[in-house]
Amino acid sequence: MSVITLQLGQCGNQVGGQFFSTIIDDIFAKPTGVGSKEDADYVKTSTETFFTTSEHGSRDGSTGVPKARAVLVDMETKAIAQTLQLATKSDKWSYSDKWFCQKRGSGNNWAHGFCVHGPQSHEEIMNLVRKEAEQCDRLGGFMNLLSLAGGTGSGVGAYVTESLRDEYPYSFILNQVVWPYNTGEVIVQNYNAMLTLSHIYDTADALVVMENDALHKICTQLLNIKNISFQDINKVIAHKMVSVLQPCSTAGSVAGMSCDLGSLLESLVPHPQHKLLAVKNIPQMSDAAREFSMHQWPGLMKNLRQMLIADSPMEEGINWQVKPASRTASGHTCFNKSLSTLLVLRGKDVLPVDTSMFSDPNIYSSWMPTELASHVARQPRMFCGYEKTAALVSNSCATIRPLNHIIDKAWNMFSSRAYVHQYLKHGLTEEDFLDSFVNLEKIIASYNSL
Repeated sequence: MSVITLQLGQCGNQVGGQFFSTIIDDIFAKPTGVGSKEDADYVKTSTETFFTTSEHGSRDGSTGVPKARAVLVDMETKAIAQTLQLATKSDKWSYSDKWFCQKRGSGNNWAHGFCVHGPQSHEEIMNLVRKEAEQCDRLGGFMNLLSLAGGTGSGVGAYVTESLRDEYPYSFILNQVVWPYNTGEVIVQNYNAMLTLSHIYDTADALVVMENDALHKICTQLLNIKNISFQDINKVIAHKMVSVLQPCSTAGSVAGMSCDLGSLLESLVPHPQHKLLAVKNIPQMSDAAREFSMHQWPGLMKNLRQMLIADSPMEEGINWQVKPASRTASGHTCFNKSLSTLLVLRGKDVLPVDTSMFSDPNIYSSWMPTELASHVARQPRMFCGYEKTAALVSNSCATIRPLNHIIDKAWNMFSSRAYVHQYLKHGLTEEDFLDSFVNLEKIIASYNSL
């Protein structure tokens, strides 16, 4: 099943470049843990999913390089030009000619992107998507990469997501969204985030949320990066996504492995009112520290479970006082309750790992059967040089805290009509703002009911 990636806006294009680079790094890494046939099947499955395979490169020295199954979209040329150049310079993979850009951006204005640039560029973008889809033997779905803060990624991204649903009503759509810093990158970022989430929530099948503040903390405390750049953050995002999407099997062996969006969404989104996903993975180390790691599976499983319960972005500084039955003084639950989880284990001695602690019914909503809530996938092949690595995708209350923050900030601005005129002049109305507030409040109420 092939997956077409749409890189939307500056952030989406930069993350997309790192995403495909990480897949290639994993493919070309030393295949420790499996035999040559299993490694060849792994490489073939991954390549056919994310790259065109008519002329794909391999470790045996065959000519040609894989071309990413991707459509690049931005209203300015710089980000796309840089992304194309970096891919070509790697000599391991490249993009095709399916990209669209203009010479004028959206000015960090969601309405400009959604109401102006989106309709104007609709036909050209969808033609590029159709050409890419025609190259797929079996189209497994679309993955959209975008930021919530700016104008193009959020505005055009929301418009393109709705267009994909209209054009491909039965295909899976997974949106990976980058949450802005709480301290602020753009003065109207909370407007943009609110409007984007409201529009894509009913359209996409799931939203994978990546918080910039949590990613920044990982870069600082775990990777020991002194001067953190967006490239560093994008590498962490790509590592998280690839650790989940690379081939694995729910059968407990390499047999039947896949990177199928349908199976992922079937496991994690059992109810259409709950679509927000978060990814936690361990270990996360700098390249220098990785070769000296001595992690054991029982310790990794224990830490990852507590990261889920306490909603911790990393294994360092986990709050071990939070338990599945923990309640606040007012009687509300203070642990992170989940609707469903998918645990992806990769590396040495992965098949006999005990994962029963993730089947604890206390972790999940009372109306969700545990046998349908907890899912495990395994892959004996080492991932990106890590001897043992685990990723946990959860559909839980973890995203409610940052969502509340965005709504509060946006409402404070909207109540005084700050910057609203900048959106109204492009065709948005105050009723559109109010509808978005109502939609997001419904999402929060749905998760609070868990």
